[in-house]
Amino acid sequence: MKVTRSQGKTVTMSAAVVSNSGQWLGNFEELAMPLFDPLYNFARWLAHNQHDAEDLVQETYRKALRNFASFRPGTNFRAWMFRILKNTFLDSRSSPDHRLTVLWPEEGGPELAVENETPETILIKQSDRQLVRSAIEDLPEYFRAPLVLCEVEEMSYQEISAALSIPIGTVMSRLARARKAIRASLSSRASEARSSQEATSRSAGRRGDDCGWQSSATG
Repeated sequence: MKVTRSQGKTVTMSAAVVSNSGQWLGNFEELAMPLFDPLYNFARWLAHNQHDAEDLVQETYRKALRNFASFRPGTNFRAWMFRILKNTFLDSRSSPDHRLTVLWPEEGGPELAVENETPETILIKQSDRQLVRSAIEDLPEYFRAPLVLCEVEEMSYQEISAALSIPIGTVMSRLARARKAIRASLSSRASEARSSQEATSRSAGRRGDDCGWQSSATG
């Protein structure tokens, strides 16, 4: 079984997995195929690497197909798939092949309220897209994941809660903290850019003054 993204990337499922789950294949394909691009995009945000993202998505589909009989009809299939991908990512980072174990801590302290339109979201919308992407990539995974699911995949708090296996209150708290961190990062980068521009302008001004002094001296 081959799964092809709209951009042309192909993930191949093993014949054994398909054969063992043949009775579920039709229903699985109908539900799972439309989710390939969103899952791949989320995997790219988590893994920061195209090859690792493709492996992560392939393993996600393999696990989902193998365990499709345990999926309860009527529940959120998209959240179920994203939860498998998230858990697969965490398992891969906890393996002996990786030095770093990614921790998804429980929230401590009071939860922060989340508004639909905040100074942070306004700043994100108005900022350069590449700067925003860099700022998001710098976030810890446990902040980056809910932010990407909310802002990129447009999931509801309930869906994010189901996908990441955390309470809705924790989703809201992490989103608020992630947006605050993005705002701080963008503000810092903007300040650095202004300082660099001012230094360049001062340097250009001094060169102009030197040229003027030299012209007066020679005249």
